[in-house]
Amino acid sequence: MKNRFKFRHAFLIFMVACIVSSINGSHSARALGAAPRYFAITNARIFTGSGAVISSGTVVVAKGLILAVGENVAIPPEAWVIDGKGLTVYPGLIDAGTDLGLPKEEPAESATAGRGRRRAVPSGEIAKGPEDRPGTTPWRVAADEFKTDDKRIETWRNGGFTTALTMPDGGIFPGQATVVDLAGDRQGDYIVKAVATLPISFRPVGNFWAFPDSLMGSIAYIRQVFDDSNWYEQAEPIYAANSTKFERLPYDRTEQLISRELHDKETILLPANNSVQILRALRLADEWKINAVIYGGQQGYVVADAIAAKKTPVLVNLKWPERAKDADPEADQTLRELRFRDRAPSSPAALAKSGVKFAFYSGGLSGPKDILKNARKAIAAGLSPDAALRAFTADSAEILGVSDRMGSIAPGKIANLVVTDGDIFGEKTKVKHVFVDGRWFEIHEEPAAEKPGDHKTDEPPGSPKDMTGGEGVGR
Repeated sequence: MKNRFKFRHAFLIFMVACIVSSINGSHSARALGAAPRYFAITNARIFTGSGAVISSGTVVVAKGLILAVGENVAIPPEAWVIDGKGLTVYPGLIDAGTDLGLPKEEPAESATAGRGRRRAVPSGEIAKGPEDRPGTTPWRVAADEFKTDDKRIETWRNGGFTTALTMPDGGIFPGQATVVDLAGDRQGDYIVKAVATLPISFRPVGNFWAFPDSLMGSIAYIRQVFDDSNWYEQAEPIYAANSTKFERLPYDRTEQLISRELHDKETILLPANNSVQILRALRLADEWKINAVIYGGQQGYVVADAIAAKKTPVLVNLKWPERAKDADPEADQTLRELRFRDRAPSSPAALAKSGVKFAFYSGGLSGPKDILKNARKAIAAGLSPDAALRAFTADSAEILGVSDRMGSIAPGKIANLVVTDGDIFGEKTKVKHVFVDGRWFEIHEEPAAEKPGDHKTDEPPGSPKDMTGGEGVGR
């Protein structure tokens, strides 16, 4: 009897220990980032991006997708509930042109380097003509080179950006741009659309010794690539059906890839910032018969009607022109330069008025604060806040070919959301929560820099935060 009592007592202790361990384990799992796959944001103002604003409603997130949105929405019992009273929910913001996650390209040797001195002959292979395919690597795909340890990814995400078009650089045909979501456990989790657009640069890649060494040369070379690719698209099936009658086709990787992109009507990005460049890009898009989108567009206020007539979308660079910080203060500035710097932020309003679909991209700005600050300049210059929001969400998604998956808050779309304590374009508005592919990130305001003599708290730097630790909870 005594042994039986001891056994029961030990068994009870064991069971209590298991329960305590289970509870502690549950808390530990949350602290480490494990999380449910169901969330509900309640009592919030909701900008769906595709309809009327909901003054007080609920968004339900389930398994990475938006399950429901509305005023009277059933909340799954397993959902984590976030009280959104006093908060506003927006579709996640999209940066339609950046190099997030991509390694920096080595700067090419300037074509004007060594002016006034004898130039050294460059080492390596020299492009002497179009057949050498200078600056042409369309087989590169940003998705394959994407690095998840880029610290800017977290910076953009904390600022409300959930998605970006990341673009390779270097050369005339630098490679394929990729649409990425800004969260994931591994590289593949970030990729939304691996082959999204084909950016083209008109910058000459040659110098005194190599082709092409001028704008005219670059455009002539691009024209030749498109002509060659169109010829290959027509010749390849003929040869395949008559391989015993015709000489075989030489292998050209560029022709194969570009011909496929032309056949599939892939979006091709043409650079054009001032009015002359924009009109030239529109003319070349017609000549080359491509599905073109202009990027730059800062002098769109001059030629907005011409862009609208061609129904060509525009990616507007939010890095507005400004005088170089190291410029000579005594140097003369032309009226053209002053007018351009003053009127560039009015381009989005002019495009909107003419019915041109456009999106915004960061264009080398240092972070989300500067991006939204420059968007506010466009609003101050006449752009409506609703149109500005669409340029970061629905219109951007449509131009990039992902509007079936993102850009608005609707059932079935990817749960990319940003939750703020005020208007998204408000100067003092703070981002409180961000969802990327249904992963929840609670954004913590960075503490102000401590001044000499300030009272120090007992809390050590880097002390544990809440269960998310500033990182996304796993699926």
